[in-house]
Amino acid sequence: MAQGDTLAIAGYSLRLMGMREATGPNYSAIVGEIELSRDGRLLKTLRPEKRTYFSSQMPMTEAAIDPGLTRDIYVSIGEPLGGGAWSVRVYVKPFIDWIWGGTLLMALGGLLALSDRRYRLRSRAEAQAGAVQGAKA
Repeated sequence: MAQGDTLAIAGYSLRLMGMREATGPNYSAIVGEIELSRDGRLLKTLRPEKRTYFSSQMPMTEAAIDPGLTRDIYVSIGEPLGGGAWSVRVYVKPFIDWIWGGTLLMALGGLLALSDRRYRLRSRAEAQAGAVQGAKA
């Protein structure tokens, strides 16, 4: 994408407004400014970064994320392609936050199973049988 280019994906429109240099506490970065819109309405301005840390000189990508209830949008910038253009990766991940809901549901099921009286009675009876058998030996 070059400055002013627009990309359409999954009903969303992303427009690269430009790139600028920035300096952090221990890195220098190229920051992209990308407007995310849907149906002509601006939703958010995303700022993905390509960082180079002073200690290692290794480039790292910092993705910009627009979280939502039913989807997350990840935008990252890659390498410069020349002529002011950059490679840009965009991912739309549906229901990614719902993974945590599934984890909570499984934990709730485990707690519900632990609260079942039949399991407590069985373990008490097994403990008593083990104590009686240990006393005989």
